[in-house]
Order: sequence, then C-alpha cells, then structure tokens
Amino acid sequence: MLRLTGVEEWRSYCDDQRLANRRVGLVPTMGALHAGHTSLFDAAKDHGDVVVATMFVNPRQFDDQGDLDRYPRTPDVDRAMAEAHGVDCLIEPTLAAMWPDYPGPTPTTVTVRGLSDVLEGAHRPGHFDGVASVVAKLLTVTGPCRVYFGEKDFQQLAVIRQMVRDLSFAVDVVGCGIVRDADGLALSSRNVLLGEDARQRALALSRALATVTAAPASASEHRRTLREIVSGAGLDVIYADVVDPVTFAPSGDADSGDARALVAARIDGVRLIDNGPVVLKGEP
Repeated sequence: MLRLTGVEEWRSYCDDQRLANRRVGLVPTMGALHAGHTSLFDAAKDHGDVVVATMFVNPRQFDDQGDLDRYPRTPDVDRAMAEAHGVDCLIEPTLAAMWPDYPGPTPTTVTVRGLSDVLEGAHRPGHFDGVASVVAKLLTVTGPCRVYFGEKDFQQLAVIRQMVRDLSFAVDVVGCGIVRDADGLALSSRNVLLGEDARQRALALSRALATVTAAPASASEHRRTLREIVSGAGLDVIYADVVDPVTFAPSGDADSGDARALVAARIDGVRLIDNGPVVLKGEP
C-alpha cells in the first residue's frame, strides 16, 4: 500500500491510474476505522477500482471544539486495516495542505442550501458546509472517480449527491448499506466513547428503527414511536423525524409510500445517529 501526504503527489497518482485505464475508487474517511469503513474499501475493490482512501479529521465540519478534541484517532491501526482490505493508496494530507488558513476562516465555502439546513444541519450549524467543502476538495484533487459513502450518514450522502449534481463533478456517488454490530448498533467511530451501560442503552436507536420499519404507519405515528423508544431508554433525543428520502421535506400524515426515518440522540455526552427506510400509510 502506497502512503502519500502531499496534494500534488496524490493528484499525480490518480492521474496515472486513469492514464493506465484504471478506474479510481475514492473512500473518504476521518480515520478511527471500523467495519463500516472497510465495507466501503471492499465495495470499491469488488467494483474493480484502484482504491484510494483518505484519512483526514476535518475541523471545518465540527461545530463543537470539544467534539473535535474527543474524536478518536488510531492511525497505526487504521493503516493496517486499510492495507488488509486492499487499499492501494492511503492519503493522509496535512491540515496545512487541506486548509492553509486554518485556524482562521477559509475564504471559500461550498454550501448546499435546503438539504443542509434541516435535522443535522439545524442542530450543527455549519456542519454540512464543512462536509461539502472538504469533499469538494477531495474530489477536485482526486479527479474523475467513483466515491463511496455509507448510508449511516444518510443526510450527508444526500448533500454530497446534490453537490456533485449541481457542480457537474465527473464522479459517480455510490451509497453503501449501514453496517451494524451483532447487537444492532450502527457502527460509528464514536461508539468507542461509550461505556458498557451507555452502549446497552444506545441500542434503543436501532430498536426504535426496527419497530418503525416493521409496519406501515402515518408519519406522526412513526415519529411518536421513535421518540418514545429512544427517550424511554434514557437518551436525550436531538431529533426523530420522517422525511422524503430525496428532498428531506418532512412527511405529512396524508403521505403514503417510501420515506426515511432519521434519529439522533445524545448519551453520556456522545452523539449518535441512525436511520432506516419506512413506509407511510396515509391517513384520509
């Protein structure tokens, strides 16, 4: 596995792969890798891509300095996992290479209005500006590629798809299914911050989603079920909503068909998110 840190050598590597008629598959990560990340590496490899992974903890997407400081960092373990799962080139760019003006503000920002303003965006001001800006830079340096994201960050995936469409990046966005532990908890780099009791209570998120995905109901019934199960486990519910899976407009009780349930909660200071597809049974 090749390891690079500089933007120009990263750009040249990807250009060379395309000149050799090989497709580049990009997997952006912030490190602290787990099986959810490695499933993206595996998907890119299965699609026949030359797998390029980035590891960069992007400060611009954190609205809370304490959250940034606590974010897990396990670079040696991450490198071994990436190599074991067939990553051909691991990019670990420096902060100065990514954001030369940091900690000052970066003059250029990518904003995806609408999708960025609700749910995660409403509770974490500027978060999706930071996400869209860093992904835009990753795609600009990498060049034409497939880029892989997990559906656990479902709103993030929607924001990136919209940005790629609007700005005509020569990129195919590939969404991959949520990977869960055997007990149902969606894999997240933040899970390592949970104590034993907190982890058990955190299972309320996946339990709530399993309940609402099991049978059609109205949007308000789905929302009520989500809140009751998650708050009943002693978690602080940040949001629990049912929305259109493309526009993220809130679903109404007269709506029927496919929708997406998304929930975020805080437990012992750790912020967790999860989501899943639901079917709406419209009320007359």
